[in-house]
Amino acid sequence: MDLNLLHTLEALLEERNVTRAAARLHLSQPAVSAQLARLRALFDDPLLLPAPRGMRPTAKAEQLLAPLQAALRQLRETLQASQDFDPSAADMTLRLACTDYAQAVAVLPLIQRLRRLAPGIRLAVRHLESARLRRQAESGEVDLALISPDGAPPGLHARALFEDRYVLIGRPGHPAWRNGVTLARYLEQEHVVVSLGSGDFGTAVDVALAEQGLARRVALSAASFLLVPEIVAQTDYVALMPQRLVSAIRVPLAVAACPFAVPGFGVSMVWHPRNHSHPGQRWLRQLFAELMAETAAA
Repeated sequence: MDLNLLHTLEALLEERNVTRAAARLHLSQPAVSAQLARLRALFDDPLLLPAPRGMRPTAKAEQLLAPLQAALRQLRETLQASQDFDPSAADMTLRLACTDYAQAVAVLPLIQRLRRLAPGIRLAVRHLESARLRRQAESGEVDLALISPDGAPPGLHARALFEDRYVLIGRPGHPAWRNGVTLARYLEQEHVVVSLGSGDFGTAVDVALAEQGLARRVALSAASFLLVPEIVAQTDYVALMPQRLVSAIRVPLAVAACPFAVPGFGVSMVWHPRNHSHPGQRWLRQLFAELMAETAAA
């Protein structure tokens, strides 16, 4: 079955005239006549018979017309809906994988924007599992993931979302802030580090310090960035934290630039090719990129 034959059949049954059907379909009359011959063979029925004014449908053709019109109308509406995405009327779910850091700095602003622009879009947020991400994307468990650019699995589409840098945080009134945070004062403090899942006390910062013959005292290794501001606000510990996260939380803190060079990091969104052309997914990815650009400029 050629789908074009069904469009031709619909036009013939509605026009009951080969010439008018051909004009409607932007085809030649011989082409439509040839398609009618194929339809007659397919349905084993003449379908249209000569009449004084054009053609008249057979009983089988009359039986086919209503369901054929309904099926083609649904197909056209489906195709149109896939091209003209209306976020305010959308009813869909985005399955998003990310770290708790990304939830705080990126997902929360996205939720707030979606509530205003697309209240029918639901978010299913899950913890990022980098080792399983490719398989999850292929199976549809994850539609979109937020991950560092160097951690993106091969074979997935990727788009840079935002950049972040580290700042030093302490409690308000911390003595290290009194005359400015110098490298010497930084090394004197007790530090909190974040070691996702491993509990390690050494990080890339400690490696960089060791290359200069320096060391700091790490007193606490936390499993999440989100707990660190509360700890720091109630102790004399200090910590290096992503600047976007510090801006997003409401814990009172003293903030200073790191007294030595610490590389920042980027976050990208990645998705499977199966979702690349989906109009709703495209709209969400563009919204996400624009939202993160706005927060960077704020």
